[in-house]
Amino acid sequence: MKKQKTLRLILGDQLNGFHPWFDRPRPDIAYTIMEVRQETDYAVHHIQKVAGFFAAMRHFADELVKKGYQVLYFRLDDPENTQSIEENVRHLIQKKGFRCFEYQLPDEYRMDQLLKQAASRLPIPVNVIDTAHFLTDRQAVGRFFQGKKRFLMESFYRHMRKKHNILMESGRPDGGRWNYDVSNRGRYDGAVSIPDPMVFDHDVVDIVDMISKNGVKTIGAIDPEHFIWPVTRKQALAQVDDFIRNRLPYFGTYQDAMSAQSWSMFHSRLSFALNTKMLHPMEVIDAAIQQAHAPGSEIAIEQLEGFIRQVLGWREFVRGVYWHQMPEYETLNYFGHENPLPGFYWTGNTRMNCMRAAIRQSLDYAYAHHIQRLMLTGNFALLAGVHPDEVDAWYLGIYIDAVQWVEIVNTRGMSQFADGGIVATKPYIASANYIRKMGDYCQGCFYDADKSTGERSCPFNSMYWDFLNRHRLKLSKNHRMGFMYGTLDRMDENRKADLFQQAAAYRASIHHL
Repeated sequence: MKKQKTLRLILGDQLNGFHPWFDRPRPDIAYTIMEVRQETDYAVHHIQKVAGFFAAMRHFADELVKKGYQVLYFRLDDPENTQSIEENVRHLIQKKGFRCFEYQLPDEYRMDQLLKQAASRLPIPVNVIDTAHFLTDRQAVGRFFQGKKRFLMESFYRHMRKKHNILMESGRPDGGRWNYDVSNRGRYDGAVSIPDPMVFDHDVVDIVDMISKNGVKTIGAIDPEHFIWPVTRKQALAQVDDFIRNRLPYFGTYQDAMSAQSWSMFHSRLSFALNTKMLHPMEVIDAAIQQAHAPGSEIAIEQLEGFIRQVLGWREFVRGVYWHQMPEYETLNYFGHENPLPGFYWTGNTRMNCMRAAIRQSLDYAYAHHIQRLMLTGNFALLAGVHPDEVDAWYLGIYIDAVQWVEIVNTRGMSQFADGGIVATKPYIASANYIRKMGDYCQGCFYDADKSTGERSCPFNSMYWDFLNRHRLKLSKNHRMGFMYGTLDRMDENRKADLFQQAAAYRASIHHL
C-alpha cells in the first residue's frame, strides 16, 4: 500500500528544531515555510523585523534540508507564491498530491482563526499538534485564576517556581524570598561599565531588496550588510552565553535603569530568539542557574531571580492571559481614550529628550527595554489619551520581538491599563521625577523636569496630574492610587487650575511637542 503523503506547515515563529516533528526525516512527509504578504501587511512592521524573520526562516529551512528533511519554501518573490498561506497550501496539495495537512498550534489568535478556517475548507484531513515550546498550555493561566477578576502574576510565578522546582530548596525559595524586585530598581550609577551589546554581522541585502521591490511598507532603519540580530540557533545560544557571562551579574540591579550611554544596557535581548522558538525558555533558565551556581560566580540571587521572573513568570503569564481573554481583549478601552498617536512616534522628531531617545533607538534597532516601553513611550501615550488600538499597532510594528500574544497584553494591559486592571493593579503613569530618577535623559532636554507649568515645563508633569483628575471616578478608589490623589487634593486650587490649563495646552499641540 502506498504511504500517505503529509504536508506540514511551519510558521515564521515556529523555528524549533527540537519539536517532535523532527525526530527523523521521512520520505512521506514534506514541510513548507512561507514568506507571504498576508504576514508582512497586517501591520506596518520594522524593516529589521521583516528581514529578521525571513532570514531566520531561510536558515531554519536550510538546516532542515541538510538533515535530510523535505522542505518546500516560498520566498516572497516566488512566482508561484499566492501571498496567502491557505492558497499556497492548496497549490501544494494539487501539485504534489498530499493526502494530509498538519500544523502546529499558532501563538496568535489571528493566525489560529485563519488556520482553523483554512482547515475546514481543505479537501484533505487536517491534524493539529502543540508547539512544544512553552512551559504551560494555552489555558493554564485561565485555570489557575478561575473565577478571579484580577490576575496577579506573582501568585502564578510562585506556582511555576514550585511546579518546576526552580530556585527552590526544601519547598522554600532560595535566599528566603520569592521576589527581589525591590533590589531591581537601581539607577545606573557608573559603578560598572556597560558591556558593548553583542551584535551579529549578517548580509541580508537580498532580503531587503526583495522587500523593497515587492512594495512591502515598513518603518525604521537597517544596515542590510551588517544585520545585528541572531538568525540561527547557534547564534542565539551565543547570545545566551554572552548575556549570562557579561550582563546577568548586573542585570537585576539595573534592569529598570535608562541611559543615553547604551541602547541595550544589561538586558539579554533574547526575546526575538525566544519568540521565534530558536531558543526554549527552560534551556535559558537552566543555563542562567548553572552559571550562577558555578564556582566563583558573581551572579547573586537578586540578579538571577530578576531574570528568571521575566522568563518563567511574566512571559508564561502574559501568554496565558492572552489566550484566556482573546478575542475580547483587543477591544478593551477602559478609559475611553480616542486620541490619535502623535506623529513623532514614527519619526522621533520631538523636543522631549527621553521620548526622542527611546523612539529613535526603536527606529534604529527595533528594540527598547521594558522600562523605555512602559514608562516613556507607553506612559506618554496613556497621559495623552491615545486610543489603545493605535498604541497596539505601533508596538506590534516597531519591535523585532513583537508578536501579538506578548505585545497586546503588555501594551493594552500593563502599559495602557485599557483592560481596567486584569493584569496590572494600577496604571503605570509617572511624571518627570521618575524619568529623572531612573535615567539621564533629562540632562540637556529642551523641557525643564523641575517645572510643571509655564514655558518649557516638562509635559509629563502637568499631563500626569491632569490624567489623575480626568479619571478620578475610575481610579480614586484604587488603594494603590490613594497617595497620588491625596497629594492632588492637598494642592492649592489655583495651582491645580494652572496644571490642568498647561496640560490642555500641551494636549492641544501634542504633535508638536
